[in-house]
Amino acid sequence: MTQTTSLKPKSAAAAATYVLGRSDGETRRLTMQHQIYGPITRRLFEAAGIGAGMRVLDVGSGAGDVALLLAELVGPRGRVLGVDHNPAILDTARARVQAAGWQNVTFRAGDAFDLPSDQRFDAIVGRWVLMHTPDPVALLRSLAPRLRPGGIIAFQDSDFTYPPQMFPPSELSAKVQHWGLPDPEAVPAAIRMNMGTRLFSAFQEAGLPAPELRLEAPIGGGADWPGYGYVAETLRSLLPMLERMTGLDPDEVQIDTLADRLREDAVQGGRVQMLPIVIGAWARTRNE
Repeated sequence: MTQTTSLKPKSAAAAATYVLGRSDGETRRLTMQHQIYGPITRRLFEAAGIGAGMRVLDVGSGAGDVALLLAELVGPRGRVLGVDHNPAILDTARARVQAAGWQNVTFRAGDAFDLPSDQRFDAIVGRWVLMHTPDPVALLRSLAPRLRPGGIIAFQDSDFTYPPQMFPPSELSAKVQHWGLPDPEAVPAAIRMNMGTRLFSAFQEAGLPAPELRLEAPIGGGADWPGYGYVAETLRSLLPMLERMTGLDPDEVQIDTLADRLREDAVQGGRVQMLPIVIGAWARTRNE
């Protein structure tokens, strides 16, 4: 049995561990997320060396935000292939790519391991993918042979043990932390809340060179800061899972007014809000 075949069940399981659900609301949340984190992801890819003319594989492409960013970086001479388990969300991604006028981006529903074995890329990337993967090291190890010699592998994940918070702290921000960061024993083992800080070891265990690392966190304040809505919509997507696993009462959260309450809390208290940190890791495979 080949390595590709043996990993398919694990990769399929990854789709089932996506605790934020599959809905139109979650797709909108992903787009909102990219508006905040997109500049950080761009800086990661630029530091890694992704640029004009490259052929790039985007693993876990979702609504297409990372693929659209890559299209800008590689330009019309480059190519981007996005792969995701969710065919419905890829319809959204295709529509967005068409609206943006890019001709160099395609999407494929299914598994990255099902791509033709002779298909090679200049770079392979993923954002918030490894934390939902049953075996991140096995995934990285299996992707590496799809890179040309000297190719780039770059992944970005968060460490959610550092939850969103206000400075100075407030009663409401403490509640949001409590709601959104359950006891680790209540979280499925397949969901790696601290994947960002484990990227370095995961790369090395996969046989990749020790990666370069970059850590950033969005922070802002005032009435127009989008972080309040992002936190509220993330908690909205998590509510079904939190209700099942921790007994969180939706009536206590009052999700429909949470963004406004966070905004009021920040503005009236002169506070700033810091969102979860995101850590990027990248390495180049050795030239053969």
